[in-house]
Amino acid sequence: MNTLVKRSGLAIAIAGICLSAGVSQASSHREAPFITEVPKVDGTDFYMFRSYEAGREDFVTLIANYLPLQDAYGGPNYFDLDEDAIYEIHIDNNGDATEDLTFQFKFSDMLNDIQLAVGPDGNQKMVSVPLKNIGDASDPANVQFSQDYTVTVINGDRRSGTRQVATNVTNGTETFSKPLDNIGGKSFGDYAAYADGFVNEIAIPGCSANGRVFVGQRKEAFAVNLGEIFDLVNTNPLGARDAEGPGDLADKNVTSFALEVPTACLTGSANTAMDGTGSPVIGAWTTASVRQARVINPAPMANDKGATVEGGAYAQVSRLGMPLVNEVVIGLKDKDAFNASEPSGDGQFIDYVTHPTLPELLEILFGGAGAVAPDNFPRNDLVTAFLTGVPDVNMPAGVTASEMLRLNPAIPATAAASQNDLGVLGGDNAGFPNGRRPVDDVVDSALRVVMGALTTDAPNKDAPFTDGVQLDPAELQTVFPYLATPIAGSPNS
Repeated sequence: MNTLVKRSGLAIAIAGICLSAGVSQASSHREAPFITEVPKVDGTDFYMFRSYEAGREDFVTLIANYLPLQDAYGGPNYFDLDEDAIYEIHIDNNGDATEDLTFQFKFSDMLNDIQLAVGPDGNQKMVSVPLKNIGDASDPANVQFSQDYTVTVINGDRRSGTRQVATNVTNGTETFSKPLDNIGGKSFGDYAAYADGFVNEIAIPGCSANGRVFVGQRKEAFAVNLGEIFDLVNTNPLGARDAEGPGDLADKNVTSFALEVPTACLTGSANTAMDGTGSPVIGAWTTASVRQARVINPAPMANDKGATVEGGAYAQVSRLGMPLVNEVVIGLKDKDAFNASEPSGDGQFIDYVTHPTLPELLEILFGGAGAVAPDNFPRNDLVTAFLTGVPDVNMPAGVTASEMLRLNPAIPATAAASQNDLGVLGGDNAGFPNGRRPVDDVVDSALRVVMGALTTDAPNKDAPFTDGVQLDPAELQTVFPYLATPIAGSPNS
């Protein structure tokens, strides 16, 4: 019998202090002290791009990744999400740094208590098994633990706006299911086919056409050597782009929230912000929030209330728009505060953008190799790139400077085979920083921008800065949900 597993939340209040944002470089893994304590709500990467799957030109794909650095063999519990948290993707479609539309994901844990008869006749007992599955995991009868979720669409403020629950067109309910993680070849004969069964058509309130949704484990697509970067950039930033191999995350998985939405539903109506050419521009960012209070249950089996009991209002503990802002831009003392902030409060902390420390650190570390930090203070070129959008590309008219991904969906998608991983810097305006696609090498793009690529007179304006790591585009799918099948915990069949 399926029963709802009662779980938990937090024994401290999480403050929501506003802080700024700035230039970025890559992704956001374990980027702040507090978020390391709650990895299930740690947002790692956010992608937003015009869908380039054939026949899906009128859609925008949003992919929010959470729960970083997953080792595929991480059993027996693997990498479930937090049913006491809410995961959200926010859309600003008028350029005022406040959400106009929010997609809120909420999870429920389902326990199907599987018991085996143990012992001889006369001394036999039914005993619960310790594993998630006892056979072919594609058969629900063999699965002991799974997760379902709902998608709520909120118009206006994320907490006080109008709320409507999206519908699963596949089965006619308001519930979607998350596939099990890729336990291994013995549990799944064909994991890719199994996971594809969890891509569902979704009826989004207010949209004239249906979209698609998938939440589940995927192979990490972000290419970077985290160890070298945080060891005082222990690499050669002026070397070959592929000198460092596939990167530290090449053998990791991540959990992806992939949502494909009709473009017209995101751009809205006459209130939609336009760029200088009259094209629509949308901004977006992700968050995760947990309950303000958690009480540890000293005897979870005795009273069936789970390991903790949670309550109180939701407090935001993760925020991600442009990549790697909190990891390499925000000062150490303010990292938790940034995760609790909203874009509308970013302006008062503009110093992180106009006077960034990263270029200075690169000059200190690599001055002998020719790295020279730009001195055009304040760095208005970075304000344009990361807080307002690029004029005539993705800058909304009358924009409020704030950190988020911005996309002009009127710019045609570039076919997967023709995408340039340097995005706009590589002449491909359908890529970063006009949104972000899985293939985009945001590390190299941002390194070049912070060192003056958008200026006219910076010493390193044309220098090909790189972290030496590139993603092989062949690793990606060219259809929704675009990120590749996750690595199996055990390759044996």
